[in-house]
Amino acid sequence: MVNQQGKHLVVLNVVALSPWMLGEDTPNLNRLLESGYKKNHLKEVVPAVTTTSQACMLTGEMPNKHGIVANGWYFKDLAEVMFWKQPNHLVQAEKVWHPLKKRYQNFKVSKLFWWYNMYAEVDASITPRPHYLADGNKIFDLYSSPSGLHESIEKKIGKFPFFNFWGPKAGIGASKWIADCAIEEFKRNRPNLQLVYLPHLDYSLQKFGPESPQAKAEIKAIDAVIGELIHELSSEGAEFILLSEYGITEVSQAVPVNQILRKSGYINVRRTHHMENLDCGASRAFAAVDHQVAHVYIKNSQDIAAVEALLREQPGIESVLNKSQQEALGLAHERSGELLLIAKPNVWFTYYYWLDDANAPEFARTVDIHRKPGYDPCEMFIDPDLKFPLLSVAKRVAKKKLGFRYLMDVIPIKPELIKGSHGRPVDDPEHGPILILPEKLQQKIQGGVTTSYYHMTQIKSLIEAYFS
Repeated sequence: MVNQQGKHLVVLNVVALSPWMLGEDTPNLNRLLESGYKKNHLKEVVPAVTTTSQACMLTGEMPNKHGIVANGWYFKDLAEVMFWKQPNHLVQAEKVWHPLKKRYQNFKVSKLFWWYNMYAEVDASITPRPHYLADGNKIFDLYSSPSGLHESIEKKIGKFPFFNFWGPKAGIGASKWIADCAIEEFKRNRPNLQLVYLPHLDYSLQKFGPESPQAKAEIKAIDAVIGELIHELSSEGAEFILLSEYGITEVSQAVPVNQILRKSGYINVRRTHHMENLDCGASRAFAAVDHQVAHVYIKNSQDIAAVEALLREQPGIESVLNKSQQEALGLAHERSGELLLIAKPNVWFTYYYWLDDANAPEFARTVDIHRKPGYDPCEMFIDPDLKFPLLSVAKRVAKKKLGFRYLMDVIPIKPELIKGSHGRPVDDPEHGPILILPEKLQQKIQGGVTTSYYHMTQIKSLIEAYFS
């Protein structure tokens, strides 16, 4: 076994960073490129979403091999759609750290906020994981391995700002904390491979749009965080691979796939008082939507042709792919839908299945990423129809403190608020994901062949090549 104690690589996942952003707003990234690093385009996978992209990077396989077909899917044996699950064994392929640990003596890996973090065979990991209480409340917290790691780091740098990570207050604070955490964890453990996830741009650009006036300030903000992290860890002997999972495109329309299916008689709901809950097991067809893609699950094969025909005629849907067509994309898997929908560039999909907002379930107006049968970016907003939004939030917090049942039902059902999305392949690589590599690594793997274009599945081999 070779000892690789002297090599330290930080793979920095700056979600939604695209080549077009580099310029006057990114002085720290510019300095990195001037110091022996090279910018490249990175080809996204379908769907171009977080967990699928990360699984492709860390396994070198496509979704038909690793099984991560979206951020969530229909668990048929449970008859439930589940999003944002965290156990690492959901990824059905070897991860990059497995061969590295076999090949190199005492090889150490840290995984900070990358997805499928729990129970991964790494030396240190930290990820968001609230405690869910019997009365319906939850305590916001992190999960770490070894036990006590995140608590000891929080004593040094402060508590993780959970409300800056997701929800109406999502902002630069969470990514700044993660970067500070990465610096502290690196100094303590000196991992050979450290995986770090900075989500800030992803949320801000979905909220405001990549062409918005706010985008410029958000790009500057994440560049400052990147600059501090690179400065601190470079002095500790680290080198970097900087990448993103996808680019954000401007959107102006939402397609309610489940409402379309319900109007055609394919969806069943279960009613509780005035509220409706999607009854997946009883529905002939429904969609698990994820940004600009949707897996459509169809109970009976004889319905597939009719559902396909129905969806093909819907404005805003660019492609309707059956299993054989999904195979060509490397996506066909037992977890993928009988049909896969891909939106047009300016369109995204809502999960809404009720036909009257008065019948929406309680969770629709709350931040509740695990209960919703699809992704809901409206969770980044407080309902603009609330006359005194801060007072509304304060009242609900007061109820919580007094021990009364409360519902933080301040989230709008207004898809028109969303200005950016992702999931489909971008039309222009400048607006897609980026890959920044050390020039010496790029020269090493190219063998004299010039390229500035890499595929998401090549990240695993690039990491391995760094240590070879």
